[in-house]
Amino acid sequence: MIRVVLPAHLKTLAKVSGEVRLEVPPPVTQRAVLDAIEARFPALLGTIRDRYTGKRRAFVRFYACEEDLSNESPDFPLPDRVVAGEEPFIVLGAMAGG
Repeated sequence: MIRVVLPAHLKTLAKVSGEVRLEVPPPVTQRAVLDAIEARFPALLGTIRDRYTGKRRAFVRFYACEEDLSNESPDFPLPDRVVAGEEPFIVLGAMAGG
């Protein structure tokens, strides 16, 4: 079971609270996790990544095991601790401003 932490505004759109738990078949990659999130919560289509190109939205970051995975290939395997459900895959809404 993959544990996913979503930012508050995406939890609201998905109508969930707390962590989301998903069954993701191997290999467990960012792409596979995001595909599973969008399949389970269609309201999130296009919010985390562009629905046509699949690229991460500019103000969305991905973290796991205290590492920023945002610039990793979407097909790079996630850390073993995430796959085992020991650590969550975190989707974080970045902030900008001046």
